[in-house]
Order: sequence, then structure tokens, then C-alpha cells
Amino acid sequence: MTADTLLERITDYASRPDPWPLYAELREAGPVVPQADGSHLVGTYHEIVALLHNPRISADPRSSSRTTTESAEALTPPFLRQDDPEHHRLRTLAMRPFGPPHTPGRIDAMRGEISRITEDLISSLRDRDQIDIVDDVAYPLPVTVICRLLGVPREDEPMFREWTDVLVASADIGPGQDTAQRDEAMGQARQEMGQYLVNLAEQRRGRPTDDLLSAFVNEPDPALRLGDALAETAILLLIAGHETTVNLITNGVLTLLRQPDQLDHLRRDPDLMPRAVEELLRYEPPVHMRERIPLADVNFAGTILPQGSSVILALASGSRDPKRFHEPDRFDPARPDNEHLGFGSGVHLCYGAPLARIEAQTALGALLPHLATATLTQDPPPYRTNAMLRGPRHLTLRLRT
Repeated sequence: MTADTLLERITDYASRPDPWPLYAELREAGPVVPQADGSHLVGTYHEIVALLHNPRISADPRSSSRTTTESAEALTPPFLRQDDPEHHRLRTLAMRPFGPPHTPGRIDAMRGEISRITEDLISSLRDRDQIDIVDDVAYPLPVTVICRLLGVPREDEPMFREWTDVLVASADIGPGQDTAQRDEAMGQARQEMGQYLVNLAEQRRGRPTDDLLSAFVNEPDPALRLGDALAETAILLLIAGHETTVNLITNGVLTLLRQPDQLDHLRRDPDLMPRAVEELLRYEPPVHMRERIPLADVNFAGTILPQGSSVILALASGSRDPKRFHEPDRFDPARPDNEHLGFGSGVHLCYGAPLARIEAQTALGALLPHLATATLTQDPPPYRTNAMLRGPRHLTLRLRT
């Protein structure tokens, strides 16, 4: 097979359990590898970072040559998929009630509640000889946390799984896909979820409560309100606030069960967990790829990236680049100098990274005593179809007492 089929092979579902040999092939062929469908694939660390910091490389899907005028006018992406200055403006407004500098203590203050939610979930698993890490812990923990942060009533939380499954599927990456049906389903799910969240926020207008939706609609300064961007911002926070963390926790459990010596090391030294989570973000990251679009013809690393074309950044490949990391295919929870790409880089660095770190550290720390007597019922496990957000759909463990 030739290098111009790498994107097709990487995104093939058959590659989901083990894409790493293909990423090695990509780095060997790179740094920029043209694909048969006209896109370009980049898998080396330093080149990925350079493109993520390049203002001529857009995150906005409306910059694509594949986007029609009608669809561009109809589509208003969340700030994650917009460029500066609008990206910076909306991100700053969304950050005001979420984190520093205006609300520096909100996420850290969640540690106690995150621990309580985690303990409740794990306590409910007692006396069971088999559990599914995804359905029993990795999904309910972050979705409960983000719903409470936003102010979504507990009884409404189950509605979001169906919506988020549709929206996450619409963000997948693959060559030559006919996305018409998928895009239609995405539009309907986004409209329904956005309308729900806007209605919920409006119920809090003039009657403030201690949640993000309330903070957004009760901002006293009109210049600091999200306005028409409220729905898309709330949807982004809800999806980004749990989808990647599900994969991070699940991939973490799978990695530790495959490496019992490191599992034992963490059980003996639980203070190492924060560094272990950073290593998991490098070694088995929840996000594997991001798409970027040149705003003009860009001469990069000896290759012309045409204006409006698709440039796929294989973040997971970059985080295992041997030119950047020593023994990159070895899981080392004590790894020094671990500037991975698990949360991206540049101005679009993951907004919810501090929350995801706390959730993963808490969940994995609480699970450690149980993993010592656990075995996988299936390895590799069944994976989600999404190649961009890679993680097991189920991770079933058999527990021994």
C-alpha cells in the first residue's frame, strides 16, 4: 500500500484497536503526506505544533473549499471551530464564569463533589462480578459533572446521550465520505439540544443560581454577554465537557490492565496519578486527529497546502514521535518533559482540560484498588466507530474477590 492511502487506512474501523503502526508509517513518510482525496496528513510532533500556531491555518469549517455559500451562511460553529478575533472574544466570554482569571476557584472547588460522585458510582458496583467501565463509571461521571456545572436537572441528563452521540459522529474524519445524511441528523440534534439549553437558561434570567447557564444570562454588562452564541457555546461545553473524558478514563483503565507492573506501581505510589494521567494523554489520548484549513496557499515543509484544502493533524501520532519523546511507545507514568498533544496546542488548547484532569485523576485513583483483581473479558475491546475521538465503546471487566 502507498502513503497516499494512510488516512483511509487509519480511519478504517479495522484499525481502531491498533493504529500505532500506521502512525509510524505516517511519520516515516512525512512530515506532510498528500492523500488520494486531496487532503494532507501530518503526523510529526514539531510540524503539528507549528501548524496549530500558524494564523494562516484556520480551524473554521467555513474556510473549506468544500463548503458552499448556503451552508456557510447556515452554519455558525462554536468558538472551538472559529478563528481569532471572534474565537478569542467568545472563548473569553465563556471562560468568565468557568475559570481564571475571573472565576479561578470554580473547577478546583468541584474536587469534593467529583470525588463523591465517583465514590457513589463505584459503591453501586459492589457485589457485582462483572462491570462495564464505560457505562458504569467513565460515561456517567463526566456527564453528571458537566450537567451540574451547567445547571441541567438530574432527571434530564439521560436525554443528552442520544444528542451527543449524533453530534460526535458528525465530527468524525474520513476520506471521501458522503456526509449529507449525517449532517442532517447533526443539524436536528444541535437544534434540539440548543433550544433545550437556551430555554433552561431563560428560566434563570433574573433568578440567578450557581451554575454556568445562569451566569451567562445574568451577566450585568451587555458587552460581556454571549448573545446569539449562547446555544452553540452551551452545546460545546456539554459535549466537550464529557466526551473526551470518557475516552481518557476508559483508555486509562485499559492501559493499566495491560501493564500490571505499572498498575502495581501506581497502587503503591498513588501520588504519581497526576503524572500518570499526563502520560495517558500522550500514550493513549482521547483525541487522535484535528482538521485545519489553509486560508491561503501555504508553503510548509516543502509542500504547498492549497487554500481551502483539508489538512489533518494526527495529534496522537505526534505524541509518539521519537524525535520528540524518548521511547515513545513505552507507557511511563513518571515520564519527565511530557509536553504532549493530548489537549492540542496553541490558541485552541482544550478549554476544559483542568476539569478533565481532575475527573480522570479521581476516577482512576478510586478504581485502582479494584483493578488489582480485575481481568478483561475481551482484548481488544469493541471500539467506538469514531476515528477522531478514539476509545472503547465498552470495556467489560471480570472482578475477583
